[in-house]
Amino acid sequence: MDEELRSLTERLRHESGGTEAYERLAAHADHDELAGVLTESGRPLWAREVAAFRLGLGGDRRAFEALVLLLNHRDPPRCASAAYALARLGDPRTARAAAALATNELRVAYALHPVRLLVELRAPESVPALITTLRRRLTPQDPYRRVALACVEGLGTLGDARARPVLNEALAHPPLAEAAVHALARIPHQR
Repeated sequence: MDEELRSLTERLRHESGGTEAYERLAAHADHDELAGVLTESGRPLWAREVAAFRLGLGGDRRAFEALVLLLNHRDPPRCASAAYALARLGDPRTARAAAALATNELRVAYALHPVRLLVELRAPESVPALITTLRRRLTPQDPYRRVALACVEGLGTLGDARARPVLNEALAHPPLAEAAVHALARIPHQR
């Protein structure tokens, strides 16, 4: 079993108390039943997360809104599972939503998983969003170094020359300098 799926399964089984309802949603529910869980009132968060995750992995776009909400959740494991499912959903709105979350300064504390998702998607929105997010993190005493580091590493992975100026700026920040050197080395030189 994939590590992300195993982690999600264990976390939500524990959160649900290992109920029969959890076991049904996790293994036996069909897509229409799962989609119903997303819209029914009174459903616990664990049930909505199971439903959205399973629908996302199945390519069912009815999961999109729930997964985006979970991607922006304060609980990092929920963000991670939502990013995993969104990367596999195949919805064309995903990159735009991830870029909006990554660049939202009011929610920057929760931007790590949207940043990582943008790198995985390699969408047209990815590089501009990562550049914007990183540039905002290059201020003295910025508390979001993990987000900045994810941007630096992601820009290196994407290898787009547009990132060169902001990565050069990152060289002046000791916590980011080594990663920026490696990221710059991955960007092809223009001829």
